[in-house]
Amino acid sequence: MIPTYTLASGHQMPALGLGTATVDRDRQVQIIRMALEMGYPLLDTADSYRNHERIAEAMQGFPREKVFLSSKVPAAQAHYDDLLTTCQRNLDELQTDYLDMYLIHSPAWDIPLEETFTAFAETVERGWVRSVGVSNFAEPELGEAVEAARASGIVLSNNQVELHPLLYDWELLDFCAERNVVVTAYGPLANGRVFENATLAELAAECGRDIAQVSLRWLVQKGCVVIPTSSDPEHLQSNLHVFDWELTDDQMARIDAIEQWERVYQGRTWRLRQERTPISEREA
Repeated sequence: MIPTYTLASGHQMPALGLGTATVDRDRQVQIIRMALEMGYPLLDTADSYRNHERIAEAMQGFPREKVFLSSKVPAAQAHYDDLLTTCQRNLDELQTDYLDMYLIHSPAWDIPLEETFTAFAETVERGWVRSVGVSNFAEPELGEAVEAARASGIVLSNNQVELHPLLYDWELLDFCAERNVVVTAYGPLANGRVFENATLAELAAECGRDIAQVSLRWLVQKGCVVIPTSSDPEHLQSNLHVFDWELTDDQMARIDAIEQWERVYQGRTWRLRQERTPISEREA
């Protein structure tokens, strides 16, 4: 049974889903459908992924209310009219009446957040969107976004960022928790780089699990939603099995202490923390 988190909007969001950005395009419909058949309750996509129609095809025959569907509007489309137009087109492409989550893909430096969240509020009012959030927002932008959402009469529910054992941004996690913003971790396996880490290999042997499961479990115990991506049926199935066991406090601390700061995904449009702040500086 995959647990859910209660969002600030009051809606429930599954703790695990499938990231669809890099799923093999030649087999995308087949793989996404396979994931749904395995029990994946969440699909994450974006306007820029150009795969909405494939997701719609894969979802045929599955009850819409059983799938948490999340997409993203590009920063360039964050003006009021553009956001509404893009959202309506995304709904048409996905063949659905609503999105469970709609995010701005990255900060739009030249578009006021107040304008963007006024448009988000309109999508909620029209019933097109149930919860709204952001992606690739660091603390300064996130704080402004929370206030802009509040001023528009809605709440910001989610921040989707790169997060994994080799990029433990505890400062951002704490910042989100203080504001009741659930974090979705994309790239939770660091594009495979977690498999090269000795600490994670040791813990996997101790737990009788694989390194991917240990990495995902660590994130789940941090309160994150995880959206690993895979085109391999065995990996898809394995990634589901992170909810019937736990890492001990000591094992969690050993992952926390990994000194690497390895960002896999670089983006010109969002602010990146360049180095790790020692976990020893975290207030108890």
